[in-house]
Amino acid sequence: MKNLKKNSIILLLITFIVLIFVLKDDFFSIVETLKNANYLWIVVAILCYFIAIIFEARAYQEIIHGYRYHYTFKQAYKMLLITKFFNGITPFSSGGQPMQVYMLKKDGIRLTKATNIIIQNFIIYQAALVVFGILAIITNHYLEIFTEVTLLKHLVTIGFIVNTLVMIGLIIISFSNRFNHFIIRKGISILSKLKLIKNKEEKQAKWREKVDDFHEGAEYLKKNKWLCIRTFLYNMIYLGLTYLMPYFVILALANHIPSGVTPLKVICSSAYVLIMGAFVPIPGASGGIEFGYFKFFGNFITGSLLRASLLIWRTISYYLPMIVGGILFNINTKRGEEK
Repeated sequence: MKNLKKNSIILLLITFIVLIFVLKDDFFSIVETLKNANYLWIVVAILCYFIAIIFEARAYQEIIHGYRYHYTFKQAYKMLLITKFFNGITPFSSGGQPMQVYMLKKDGIRLTKATNIIIQNFIIYQAALVVFGILAIITNHYLEIFTEVTLLKHLVTIGFIVNTLVMIGLIIISFSNRFNHFIIRKGISILSKLKLIKNKEEKQAKWREKVDDFHEGAEYLKKNKWLCIRTFLYNMIYLGLTYLMPYFVILALANHIPSGVTPLKVICSSAYVLIMGAFVPIPGASGGIEFGYFKFFGNFITGSLLRASLLIWRTISYYLPMIVGGILFNINTKRGEEK
């Protein structure tokens, strides 16, 4: 809980700094743009985001059901909203997966199976993220949506490499049983020689069992190709709707849609922004995400429209789900204490 409070304070400070940066040059014009917004389109943008999470939840549900566990859609959706809170307050979104494992275990799923479920879903999600990134890069290459900016090109390339390496690393961990056993054996031997652990054989046996569980889960995925395809498609739809959301935000703020704004351009821009955000070591990738939004969306919208759309987009896609997830987490915690 201390870390939660500490991270929340850091997040508030970062948010305050980002707000100053966004508002400082054009405050009154931004306020005027927000006042004249078509709130119906903002509602559509919010619905777009929360409908996207439906498909993310379905992907989880498919994998959990594959392990013959009963898990309702409501449980999966609530788990993902709580995940948004923990991802939002931790660097590199590192707090979400451990919380998912904890919640699955609490709902009666064995720890190793829960870990397998999270890893397998994350592998498929990363595959969808990388595929979307490739599609965005190809689209930009042929349509020349963005002007050539060396810094942005390097940042997107780094983000794309990071996401790809994460996916490859997870595939190796899950599928290469022999490699994992070798690493565990050598790693524990080294730690034992350094006197950092005791009972070397016992530790090796324990970790061998865990590695076998991971491998068993990966083999299950390999045998159930339709499960992989379905969950991959669910994640692609989730990402597509998430990436499309700024389009509705721009519609809400502009009296008429700017000539250069199309759903395809918005989806490509969003994909680039979030690829870039993959390596920003700050909760919510704050600062990096805003910089990316300015640079990519700034190719076809400018001034107060660009800044106001950033504020609403970040509120809907980051702060709102994090607030909802935090409330659900507190309700869950209080119910657990009462029991």
